[in-house]
Amino acid sequence: MRRQIIVMFCGLFLLPLPAAFAEVPPVAQNRGALFRVQDAGHTLYLFGTIHVGAPDFYPLEPTVTQALEGAGALALEIDPGADPRAALGAVLKYGMEAPGSQVPADCRQTLAPRLAPLLQKYGIAPEAVAPMKPWMLASMLAIGEFSTLGYRSDLAVDNYLSQQAKARKIPVLELESMEGQLALFGAMSPVDQCRFLEDGVASIEDQEQSQEAREIANAWRTADAAAFDKLAAKAATDPSFSAQFVQKVLLDGRNPALADGIAQLLAREKHSLAAIGVLHLVGTKSVPDLLRQKGLKVERVY
Repeated sequence: MRRQIIVMFCGLFLLPLPAAFAEVPPVAQNRGALFRVQDAGHTLYLFGTIHVGAPDFYPLEPTVTQALEGAGALALEIDPGADPRAALGAVLKYGMEAPGSQVPADCRQTLAPRLAPLLQKYGIAPEAVAPMKPWMLASMLAIGEFSTLGYRSDLAVDNYLSQQAKARKIPVLELESMEGQLALFGAMSPVDQCRFLEDGVASIEDQEQSQEAREIANAWRTADAAAFDKLAAKAATDPSFSAQFVQKVLLDGRNPALADGIAQLLAREKHSLAAIGVLHLVGTKSVPDLLRQKGLKVERVY
């Protein structure tokens, strides 16, 4: 379980401006995972998203749509429609070498023969990635791989929900910050960033990434709870550096603060909707489990 989890479930930092979503006629079906959280007469629906999308993801099924329409607020990890200057500043701070600085001799040079065909495959100019730190380059490669499979960041579920909420004048709250998310990547040592990049390149070369991307997207598309449990178990036991970083830092490390923010929203609003990456909702130490530990009533809808 490697790089694709980070892109799909753990961050929005490379999203372009939100796309215009067209509601289409197909019958809506269950997507992702959905929980109902209740306390003291207040109800919050907790929806599991992925941070890329495809046209056939929409429209969302009626329970989620109605929860949004009746919500006093929508909470997302990060609002993709917020001020892009904050996103740019965080990317420059944590993902790029300082302007005018010497790019260190690291794995980017060693991996150059393997990186070149991947950059060509995704249509990424070498000069565009030259100032990127290794973890950021790994992220770009993962997004490129998703694009070849037909998944687009501008059609991300978070984008869709944010646009729908704002069209209905529903406040959109952020449970995290762009600064905080990217700081987790930036905190990796140069050696660990190289391990991260090497894992990403290897997973693309052996087609593991494309296979797992399909599995994750299909599980979300059909609300396949058993498939999500299988993915969570695999992520927890994968010994690769990138998989352990995802599990320990991007999932287990962030879940307590996400649960705190969701509990605060539940206490404040009689009806609300929170939407976070679906892998935060499954496996051990998940957000629903943490909410139960707070004494809240949590039921899985699907």
